[in-house]
Amino acid sequence: MEIITWFRESVMGNTLMVVFLVAFIGYLVGSIKIRGVELGTAGVLLVALVFGHFGFEVPDLVRELGLICFVTSVGFIAGPKFFRNFKLNAKSYILLGLIIIVAGALTTAAIIEIAGVPSDISVGMMSGALTSTPGLAAAIDATGSANASVGYGIAYPFGVVGVVLFVQLVPKFLKTDMAAERARFEAAQNVGDDALKKKEKLFIVDEMGLCSFALAIVLGIILAKIVIPLPGGAEFSLGTSGGPLIAGLILGHFGYVGNISLHVEKSVLECLREFGLAMFLIGAGVEAGAGFIEILKEQGLILFVYGALITLIPMFIGYFVAVKMMKLSLFNTLGSICGGMTSTPALGTLIRVTGTDDVASAYAATYPVALVFVVLSCQFIGIFL
Repeated sequence: MEIITWFRESVMGNTLMVVFLVAFIGYLVGSIKIRGVELGTAGVLLVALVFGHFGFEVPDLVRELGLICFVTSVGFIAGPKFFRNFKLNAKSYILLGLIIIVAGALTTAAIIEIAGVPSDISVGMMSGALTSTPGLAAAIDATGSANASVGYGIAYPFGVVGVVLFVQLVPKFLKTDMAAERARFEAAQNVGDDALKKKEKLFIVDEMGLCSFALAIVLGIILAKIVIPLPGGAEFSLGTSGGPLIAGLILGHFGYVGNISLHVEKSVLECLREFGLAMFLIGAGVEAGAGFIEILKEQGLILFVYGALITLIPMFIGYFVAVKMMKLSLFNTLGSICGGMTSTPALGTLIRVTGTDDVASAYAATYPVALVFVVLSCQFIGIFL
């Protein structure tokens, strides 16, 4: 403990030291494979939780910057093929997003009624199990209790790790030929010439496309500030997760405005996507790790189990509905589940596992639907149960 105290005092005031030390150790942990399964970037989350438990702090800006970089990159990557894919599977995406969130809400309601867990903690667990920060905000607002954040902190770690493991284990369990599945999926996603090919002469502000990326973030933050009134006096907004995602989708889809190119190099997007994901997990993990063990001791380890159920049950129901009833392909199914669970980290893992960025289009199609319904569900449960 003396070593930990000395170490904490030595680096506590150096934010950059903490951030990149967590990233370094986290990637090492994430690279460990057990029977071919690894945590990947989610290893950063686990290390961040440990650092948070021992009193390390990271400014909120790290989490917000990471989230914005990640979702904007996803939007640009998915944009060129998103609208065609959404048009083909729109009903499935909307219904799947609804089913996953309703399953999570019903599981939460059952925990409140049967297990007797207080509604403020339970609705917080739901937002954590579905990794939804907007849901947490809605839960705190509806319950008027800070205990919602306690529930969020308990359920969030498994909410991240559970979906990350799910998208890796399902293809292994099914013994999927990933190369063949990827070929079929990408063939179905093929939309021919992209938007840039329709314009032969475009003015390029900078070769890497960082100007366009910055524009998408600015537009996304503006979208995030728009508040939509909901029944019962509640409010909804896309937030910093939804706004930049939508802006990235739109700019990525059109590719240009007039004679000005909006193209961003794919290598830049991939780098920003991974960097953003790591920064988001570091910020979220350190924050959730503060007092995590104490909360479990006070409330009981069973709360962790309840949180895990709120994560697992909607995933399995969503998978069954997507495959057996909607007949979606495996890649579309897993991408939709990542979106339905509003799981940003799992999408990064899924892209690596499948070997194609195109799965981001299924995520991007389901995510906004799930985001709306998770906010509504948290408010409904918090008010009426």
